[in-house]
Amino acid sequence: MEQHRTLRVSEAVREELGEIIGYELGDPRLAGTEVTHAEVSPDGRHAHVKVSASEQGERATLAALDHAQNYLRRELASRLGLRRVPELHFAIDAH
Repeated sequence: MEQHRTLRVSEAVREELGEIIGYELGDPRLAGTEVTHAEVSPDGRHAHVKVSASEQGERATLAALDHAQNYLRRELASRLGLRRVPELHFAIDAH
């Protein structure tokens, strides 16, 4: 993927995941979780997603996101119309 397209896809993934996680998932472990950054690899196969979470709930947040990964990928596929939906890798944003 060219760099400009990679940046556009990364921003679209960040926005859509923020919407899905913030408003559609009912998991209480994700309360207050925000998607701060998403970076899709140039080949479009992987997306590294940074989220903010409370100090005491970081492990629970990551566990909930890993559990919901298949649902999140399906939703991204239907909303963004990507040929290849990236595999999601979640991490806590240290900022």
